[in-house]
Amino acid sequence: MSSGGGSATVRSASGSSATVAVGELLTNGELEVTAVAGKAGLSRTITVPRIQKPGLALAGWPEQLHPGRVLVLGGTEIEYLRENAHEARLDTVMDSEPACIVVCRGLEAPAILRDASETRGVPLLCSQLVTADFIAQVTSWMADCLSPATEIHGVLMDVNGVGVLLLGKSGIGKSETALDLIVRGHRLVADDVIKIRAKNGALVGRGAGILGHHMEIRGLGIINIEDLYGIAAVRTQKKIELVVELHEWADGADEYDRLGFDDHHERILDIAVPKIRLPVRPGRNLATLTEVAVRNQLLKQQGTHSARAFRDQLHQAMQQKSAGGTSIDVSAVTVESVE
Repeated sequence: MSSGGGSATVRSASGSSATVAVGELLTNGELEVTAVAGKAGLSRTITVPRIQKPGLALAGWPEQLHPGRVLVLGGTEIEYLRENAHEARLDTVMDSEPACIVVCRGLEAPAILRDASETRGVPLLCSQLVTADFIAQVTSWMADCLSPATEIHGVLMDVNGVGVLLLGKSGIGKSETALDLIVRGHRLVADDVIKIRAKNGALVGRGAGILGHHMEIRGLGIINIEDLYGIAAVRTQKKIELVVELHEWADGADEYDRLGFDDHHERILDIAVPKIRLPVRPGRNLATLTEVAVRNQLLKQQGTHSARAFRDQLHQAMQQKSAGGTSIDVSAVTVESVE
């Protein structure tokens, strides 16, 4: 057994290159957006989760403009267009192929801007929010929509505040283990299809659409956890901090971790998440083992690695026992010798 390090498994599911249609801005009530002109272009896509302001582009200087972004106009830009309608260079703005143009503060868009949007098929939207608030809200929304994403078959749970992703082949007992955890007071995030996004170097998982907080339990059928156990038994999303993979026990297999010196990881969307593998066989309480794994992971996050601490104590005791003789390589010590 090696004294440190670990291994990483790469999940085969890969992230998607996400885009979002401009029309989806209208469905987000927090943005308070309505379409003013250029409605034929609502199918245009936003490809970059950053906004831009036209600045000198209104005077014909286009260098800072990039295609596929949301172009935001505030009071200063609207006043300039009203006072300088004949000098404004909206063709320069439109040539940059913005995803859409948004006028903030509920200001009325000048006729020159409405006409240009209709002619070029660029959606012109109006938000009631002040410019700073709109930029903050839409940037956060776009970052969520455009972050790398994938879908994985499993169960996502909140166990003692830690997001636990249960993996394993169909019928291995993922849903039953999750149900046992729910009965113990832990919370279900999603069962079966888990939608995962990479955000700020972390993975956030949630359920897939209509599945909600339903579970399929063989012998019982489809059950609704929120209806059965109440709102406190579910949550909509959770950061994934631990992967627990269930697999069938194979007699004679030497792949099971019996000492816990090494840390293993699962890579999803190129982000490494701590992982443990639990062999399944009659008599093993998987819910209890999962709870213990979570508590052990919390200890590791606080700097306490129980297995390595025990190894170090054992090593020290063996060195003291050797009374100045040749030190013993603890990596050669087996579980049976420890017992």
